[in-house]
Amino acid sequence: MKNSAHELRQAFIRYFEQQGHQAVPSSPLIPQADPTLLFTNAGMNQFKRVFLGEETRPYTRAVSVQKCLRAGGKHNDLENVGYTRRHHTFFEMLGNFSFGDYFKEDAIRFGWEFLTETVGLAKDRMWVTIFREDDEADRLWKKIGVSPSRIVRCGEKDNFWQMADTGPCGPCSEIHFDQGPSVPGDDTPNGEGDRVIEIWNLVFMQFNRDASGRLNPLPKPSIDTGMGLERLAAVAQGVYSNYDSDLFTPILAAIAKRAGTGYGAHASGDRSMRVIADHLRAITFLMADGVLPSNEGRGYVLRRILRRAARHGRLLGITEPFLYELSGVVVEVMASAYSELRAAAGTVSEATRGEEERFIATLDQGLPILTDLMAKTKSAGRTILPGTEVFKLYDTYGFPMDLIQEACREQGMTVDEAGFERAIEEQRTRARKTGGFEQETARPAVADLAGRLGATKFVGYDRLEADSVLQAILKGERMVKEAVEGDAVELALDVTPFYAEGGGQVGDQGVLVGPEGRVEIKETIRPAPTLILHKGVVSKGRIREGEQLHLTVNSVTRQDAARNHTATHLVHAALRDLLGPHVKQYGSLVAPNRLRFDFAHFRPLSSRDIDDIEATVNEEIRRNEQVRAEVMSLQDAVANGALAFFGDKYGDQVRVVTVDSFSKELCGGTHCRHTGEIGLFRIVSETGVAAGVRRIEAQTGSGALAMMKKLEAEVRELSELLKVGPSEVINKTRKVMAQLKEKERELEELKLKMASGSAVTSTAKTIAGVPVHVQRTDGLDVTAMRALADQLRDKLKSGVVALGAATDDGKVVLLVVVTKDLAAKVKAGDLVKVMAAEVGGTGGGRPEMAQAGGKDPSKLDAALEKIFGLVETSLQR
Repeated sequence: MKNSAHELRQAFIRYFEQQGHQAVPSSPLIPQADPTLLFTNAGMNQFKRVFLGEETRPYTRAVSVQKCLRAGGKHNDLENVGYTRRHHTFFEMLGNFSFGDYFKEDAIRFGWEFLTETVGLAKDRMWVTIFREDDEADRLWKKIGVSPSRIVRCGEKDNFWQMADTGPCGPCSEIHFDQGPSVPGDDTPNGEGDRVIEIWNLVFMQFNRDASGRLNPLPKPSIDTGMGLERLAAVAQGVYSNYDSDLFTPILAAIAKRAGTGYGAHASGDRSMRVIADHLRAITFLMADGVLPSNEGRGYVLRRILRRAARHGRLLGITEPFLYELSGVVVEVMASAYSELRAAAGTVSEATRGEEERFIATLDQGLPILTDLMAKTKSAGRTILPGTEVFKLYDTYGFPMDLIQEACREQGMTVDEAGFERAIEEQRTRARKTGGFEQETARPAVADLAGRLGATKFVGYDRLEADSVLQAILKGERMVKEAVEGDAVELALDVTPFYAEGGGQVGDQGVLVGPEGRVEIKETIRPAPTLILHKGVVSKGRIREGEQLHLTVNSVTRQDAARNHTATHLVHAALRDLLGPHVKQYGSLVAPNRLRFDFAHFRPLSSRDIDDIEATVNEEIRRNEQVRAEVMSLQDAVANGALAFFGDKYGDQVRVVTVDSFSKELCGGTHCRHTGEIGLFRIVSETGVAAGVRRIEAQTGSGALAMMKKLEAEVRELSELLKVGPSEVINKTRKVMAQLKEKERELEELKLKMASGSAVTSTAKTIAGVPVHVQRTDGLDVTAMRALADQLRDKLKSGVVALGAATDDGKVVLLVVVTKDLAAKVKAGDLVKVMAAEVGGTGGGRPEMAQAGGKDPSKLDAALEKIFGLVETSLQR
């Protein structure tokens, strides 16, 4: 296709490379080390520090095609997607940038030349808007041949850009395109409708706004431009809607085929297909960049997008998971430009399917209730859903509030949001009262120390001993001048080699020795950012404030903790390499005797996965790679590839721990000097701790060796019990298990035979001509009870069977079977509910078979006896 999206991307990069620009790859959708952004939402994000003068690059001109997402925070287009033909969550931003190099004249020339000569857009269909006071831009547009009648001056709202209330800012100039009179809307820029749409914004960054609002000229004026590929593709391909461009048509065709309909057949169906097409792109790119559905942050935004798409699938009549299949179409359309999509395709499909399946269960429960609530509200002549009822749907069934609001919007209704918020607050109040929680406040003595003393200097990266001055002694909540043998104390020192608990690593242990006493340190903590406290007991003599102490860290526990900490970095790298970039550390524990590592992942690891992780980590250990720690600026750390995540708090200077080319993370903990010091790594367990969060527990060094020795001892003991050699244990165990299973089967058959022939514990009566068989079956499990019930039913031909058993754990099981010819009048589910109430239980089932449980075996006989009266009553109806 002429001017295909792929061709436009390449042409844009090629054009600006010819104008001396450095082509810069798209940064991820997850901004690294930028707490101001939830997602990358503009092409200039990765250059923000350059524009602010905080960072320099080896080039002064750049061009990029940037992945962007606007679905959360200040820039949020989510609610408009599907309802308009040009709003998107995920989109691609074409941009060219000048960092103090060229300015307005070249930026204007580049923009006009690329659109009219490279892309071939008609000049007489173009409009330009400028800031009302920007006479220079007006002159430059006229200079390249734009008619004065096609230049429109606008105010700050439309044509003045600023990053924040203060800082770099400047006028901008937008290029608009007239799609023709067949498209509804005004025939001038910034009007109503879609006829004349903005396609490119040229920002002239020439001022710095100070706190007073004054605009001061920047010493190096810069250029920041942005043009959405989706809009450009639509205009270049001569289609009215972005969704009619080749970026979307293959995806829409796949959706239409899956729904058994056609795009363009029905307005509401078209809207749903647009929502799904847009959201599929966002889902695929977010997961490829490492985001998984969760209940907070980016993961929550992804979950909202995915659930919104799934609900629109339901509106199209698709009741089964389908997004996971169609994500493959997005990969095929976009992978030529973003190769990371192919590598992540399996992860995207699997994670999407799991989330779809969970949400479908929520929809199946909640949609009928919501539909009924909306119908009742309408029938009462109201258009506002009661907040208390909406809260019940949200709280009991987990139905997302944003989907409730969207469903209302489609029906011309709204939600009583104030009532909904009151209901939420009432629930929180009840929870606080029930839980009896009290807000924790800072200890006054600790707060006083932190404010009075200077920062504790930590010197423990390089040594395990140091001399230090005892600055304060805390005994309980009192500050004291001295402490004697047996006193539990917390000590503040000016210098320490003791690592304070933090970053998942436990604090150091060791001893402090003074002129007259000795303190055994059991724990080291950091209760305030600048304060380290050493918690322990005076084991000999006395210590006094102001004394000089000699500090010695326990080298064994420190080295064991270092082994485990370095191992967590290797585990993290191995997981990301094996499972994908979505793996993110969610927490860790690094102790001398073990390590625990929590991470984002959507399914349990297989035994092969665990073997691969162990093998990868142990291979790095055998390589005996150097572990290097460097202090550098945060931006340098991120530029060098160190892992940093949104939401984490970092200072201007950070410590980067690197293991060759295998692992690079921001970390303040203590580590081995070489990976070989870890010795051995073994995974103890892999479990789930929350939705989308897995946990690995492991051992290193002597702990891992002890674990292996224990396993070897258990295998020897098992081989002795089975009377075979260790190599034959597995085969022998399989043989014994098969024999045991056969004996259990024979035992169950014997129990069933005895029960079916028993006359002592069974009673048979005829009620109104219907045989009713009642029997206690203590000793039979549910499966055997069902088999016996089937035998008795077949024997009766027509009748009712009721069985009851007292189990070994003091519970009751009831089973009622009714032959098919009687099920219209005598319903097994109704009978068993009444019987279950007698034994303190509940139950139910189909008219022909029902089961119940109870907790009072002493009432079992009475419950079984009830069946005769219940059958008689049912037959008389």
